[in-house]
Amino acid sequence: MCITGSLADFSLPQVFCLLETGHQSGLLTLHPEGTDHTSSNQAYYIWVYRGQLVGMANLLDHQGLVSLIAQQRWLKDICPSSLFAKLNRLCPKHQPLGSYLKKQGILTNQQLKWLFQSQVLQPLCDAFQLKAGHFRFDHNVPLPTIEMTGLSISATLATLMGLRNLPSWDALANHLPDPDMGLASLGTDQSEFPLNDLEWQVWTYTDCMMSLKSIAQYLQLPLKTVQQIAFRLIAIGLAEEMSLAVEDDYTPAIESQSSGLHQDSYREVVSYSFLQHLLGFLVPKAS
Repeated sequence: MCITGSLADFSLPQVFCLLETGHQSGLLTLHPEGTDHTSSNQAYYIWVYRGQLVGMANLLDHQGLVSLIAQQRWLKDICPSSLFAKLNRLCPKHQPLGSYLKKQGILTNQQLKWLFQSQVLQPLCDAFQLKAGHFRFDHNVPLPTIEMTGLSISATLATLMGLRNLPSWDALANHLPDPDMGLASLGTDQSEFPLNDLEWQVWTYTDCMMSLKSIAQYLQLPLKTVQQIAFRLIAIGLAEEMSLAVEDDYTPAIESQSSGLHQDSYREVVSYSFLQHLLGFLVPKAS
């Protein structure tokens, strides 16, 4: 199965949500606008296993993780020029390279976490800033174990973390929820997500019949900050936009606890009804 689309129509957080909801496995390719879709240059390759991100690279030469290891000089007894060939030969084809090296006592847990941060989490911030481009998801593409640390992160949690560290929201500006809309809870257990202080505060106003504009005023936060927080709550499936039938003069009994908290930002508009509509298409057929 192959799914293609434009990032102008479906944002990366939406695509991630679909992949996790459908428990998909395969290769997600992102091509920024203006690049040749048949070329590997300037592309992002993200390997997914049952809705979990397990690896990421900018090239399909399968040498990205080995290059990171070589840069850190953690395998000093192996010549850098022959490192890829030797590891490719030694590592079992069914086992992630990182897990193999840890089992051999060559890498530590902390080193694996650093590799995953550098290989997957940091590049995701760049991917979230793509203003235009195309995506392609190829189902059941064999996972390159030599590009895998053995660690993984759910697509929605990766979205939350990526949006929190987003330097610029220009690419997602048109996806932010309307200031005059409210937030409705989708009944998802919020304890599954490590919400920070501001996210938690905005979350408490779901189903309160208050617009984002009023929430921002009540919490004494910039409206853009509240919109970005609301966006990420929507992106990870905790809430959806809610139309308000009347002007929200409502003042809740909850006292504001925003004083002394750091300002934050982030989130993208994911329509829950849209996800439900496409879910049947994304769930793979039994093989």
